[in-house]
Amino acid sequence: MYWLIGVMTLGIIGIIVTGFYYQAHPNRALSGRRWFKPAVRTNLALFVAAQALLIFIGAQDVMAAAEAAAGSAGISIGQGLAIIGVGIPTAFSTIAAGIAVGPIGAASLAVLAEKPEIFGRTLIYLGLAEGIAIYGLVVSILLLDKL
Repeated sequence: MYWLIGVMTLGIIGIIVTGFYYQAHPNRALSGRRWFKPAVRTNLALFVAAQALLIFIGAQDVMAAAEAAAGSAGISIGQGLAIIGVGIPTAFSTIAAGIAVGPIGAASLAVLAEKPEIFGRTLIYLGLAEGIAIYGLVVSILLLDKL
């Protein structure tokens, strides 16, 4: 399994080096390099394939360890998956709140530069967008109470 982590490391290092090359030479990197985009795609595909294989191998190891640790009083696989499921509403709602707050905050700053007297309204709009995350947190707390 260590060779797989090495492959992932080489893939991500290739992508990072490519990014530094793009940053240092933006005109030279984009013009006349037919090998550049396929090299980036290859490094990215290598990283993603190694990550998927690592997850698959890791899941196999965890499933094999469940029978060996059946006598212990730890958390079962079902309870662990239930706890992950409880966290999903909070995760998705905070991502959605971040997506909503970004444009609303930028528009609020643009409006405040022209009309500073509507500061209160912009705060209300930002609060409504941030409320999405609180709704997800409430749902997670209610689900956690059912465990």
